[in-house]
Amino acid sequence: MRAIVIHEFGGRDKLLYADVPQPEPADGEVLIRVHAAGINPVDWKIREGNLKDRGIPHQFPLIPGWDLAGVVEQRGLGAKRFQIGEAVYAYCRRSIIHNGTYAQYICLPESYLSRKPVNLSFEEAACVPLAALTAYQALFDAAGLQKGETVLIVGASGGVGSFAVQLAKNAEAEVTAVAGAEHQAYLKQLGADHTLDYQREDFRQGLKALHPQGVDLAFACAGGESLIKAYDCVRPGGRLATIVEKGDEALARQKGIHLLYVFVEPNAAQLDILRTHLEYGRLKVHVSRVFEWTQITQAHQHIESGHTRGKIVLKTLI
Repeated sequence: MRAIVIHEFGGRDKLLYADVPQPEPADGEVLIRVHAAGINPVDWKIREGNLKDRGIPHQFPLIPGWDLAGVVEQRGLGAKRFQIGEAVYAYCRRSIIHNGTYAQYICLPESYLSRKPVNLSFEEAACVPLAALTAYQALFDAAGLQKGETVLIVGASGGVGSFAVQLAKNAEAEVTAVAGAEHQAYLKQLGADHTLDYQREDFRQGLKALHPQGVDLAFACAGGESLIKAYDCVRPGGRLATIVEKGDEALARQKGIHLLYVFVEPNAAQLDILRTHLEYGRLKVHVSRVFEWTQITQAHQHIESGHTRGKIVLKTLI
């Protein structure tokens, strides 16, 4: 089969097209023909070796990619949940970073899979799993978001942030979303109650005008200075969830807030919940660009910019 591989960590020039053996499903696994692979910031971080010191082992040659939508082609012994030819989507992180979704085929435990939302194309569905599961697990599993709470979402126009705005509004929270000027109308369309333009003003000042005591929950989808500023936006006793960096526990204690670091895990039951939201129109997927198989270096250049609205996706060879 054809795949995009790296043989060593480095820049975009390390992404190579290669013929590799087609995998065979083990017991409890299914072989999936990948129709589309979501592209996420973690992909270029893996390519550059940024995750090798975080306790996640890797093996070369390494096929990147943790998101997919595709079709079940073959079933291993005991894999009975899905029929041959059934369309599925999945978040595909395994214990070893080795066989990812930038390929024509991948084998996964059937416990990772959910049926693809019927109203989404393969390209749209491939954009959902990692980003939407991250938002869901941060807001509800880690932070325990409740109806009527106030939420600040920093980096709200990206893949995770876009789903977080919608999920928080669906939970009847009051949502303030932070992004650049060009994304303000987009965030309103997603349902944000308030939007703040970090390019025009320090979003801490805008947030203070809305919530003088701070919000119940801040969700930082961006790191660096944006994450540091988010500490000042949470009320005493509130929560700060972060996904890019683990954060500063000492600073959180000083501020009297609870710091929560989330690294998304596969969860098919939650993908089932998200599928229901998507099929009933309670969640929208914004695909800013579909890249062809031959455009992988351009796709990585795009995701490295840090300014993607919604999601981008790779159309694989089928």
